[in-house]
Amino acid sequence: MKRRSFLNTTAGAALGTLGASNLLGMKQENAGTHSYPLAITMWEFSWLERRWPGAGYEDWDQALSELVERGYDAIRIDAFPHLVYEDPEREYLLFPHWSTQDWGSPEINRVQVQPNLNLFLERCRAHHVRVGLSSWFRTDEEDVRMKLTSAQKLGEAWLSVLKSIEQGGVLDTILYVDLCNEWTGDAWCPFFVNDPPEALWTGWDTEKSKQWMTDSIAVLKEHYPDIPCTFSFTGEINQEAIAKGPFEMLDFLEPHIWMTSYNGGEFYNRVGYNYERFDYSGYRNMALHGKRIYEEQKEYWRKGLTEQIRLAAEWSAKQKQPLITTECWGVVDYKDLPMLDWDYIKELCALGTLAAAESGRWLAIATSNFCGPQFVGMWRDMEWHRQLTDAIHQAPVASDLQQSLLAKRMREISQGSQEAPIKQSH
Repeated sequence: MKRRSFLNTTAGAALGTLGASNLLGMKQENAGTHSYPLAITMWEFSWLERRWPGAGYEDWDQALSELVERGYDAIRIDAFPHLVYEDPEREYLLFPHWSTQDWGSPEINRVQVQPNLNLFLERCRAHHVRVGLSSWFRTDEEDVRMKLTSAQKLGEAWLSVLKSIEQGGVLDTILYVDLCNEWTGDAWCPFFVNDPPEALWTGWDTEKSKQWMTDSIAVLKEHYPDIPCTFSFTGEINQEAIAKGPFEMLDFLEPHIWMTSYNGGEFYNRVGYNYERFDYSGYRNMALHGKRIYEEQKEYWRKGLTEQIRLAAEWSAKQKQPLITTECWGVVDYKDLPMLDWDYIKELCALGTLAAAESGRWLAIATSNFCGPQFVGMWRDMEWHRQLTDAIHQAPVASDLQQSLLAKRMREISQGSQEAPIKQSH
């Protein structure tokens, strides 16, 4: 059966509504030559954990070659700062964060961060791929992350990462540092207790949160003032969210935006998906109801996504800070399973990507949070990726963002990325 191009049909038609039809059909330059906007993807902790046969990252050169072939020029990965801070070359036994998802390992695994991190960054540089650093603070058998009992220690952990990367001679690959994924969610940073304690996933605007962000970033800025820093956030982007701030300690904003966050998580509530980590009841409900519920009110869900993107752009303009989004657009969780159709996920992700690109407020844009070799249904559609990364690279950037620290860093490492030809590792 001939594959349908949802980018050229449903999502393509949406471009007329967005006023962004000029973003399609434009010839892309070679990946790695762009200063911004960049096409970025999230390889989180999978780059190190998923190295068993068939897991997708056992051959870094192959994975990076396929990424560049699809038009991407940046990735966001977990640098495991707490493990580097404890002992960068020690082998750690990690516990699974989930068994239902295909990010990372579904069972126990052993990892050694260094020298693997520097070796991976060498391969990224060879393929002209820039790297944003983040952390999900994975759980090891001793739960080392719980030693990060202060903002000072969080900053020092990240300082140990940057110093080890600099010692390895690959600091020029680093685009930015996101000190914690989806701060202040307790799944990722249980070492931080907010004030009030119940202010978890959307509690990043409390005074205690702001102080931690300020103090930990200050540790890095003392030694690496030219590397942009942020904390990524999640939650519905609505008027309440964009009223939060200011966040002068952040060099850019990194909101994670999904259709499923709209109207208090209405879509997942109606489907019966509850982020189950070790049983498949939620995925069964997605298989039975997800596409049907979307198709029955398609325009409603699409508007819920584009409205959040519009508000995020408004927030960026209000804060006078650029945006990067690396996790995004359709549903939060998905994978290759029977009765899980990728077509409507790709439709939503195309819509979100193009809406963000048209706004002029993003300096790096992801097409989804499933853009990795382990998500075969998404990864194999080369045409879909190429059309969207073309659009990202041709997107406008607002004039007030051109002199931001993030834009400056992007220009600097873009120039350096073109100097050496790609060489395969041996």
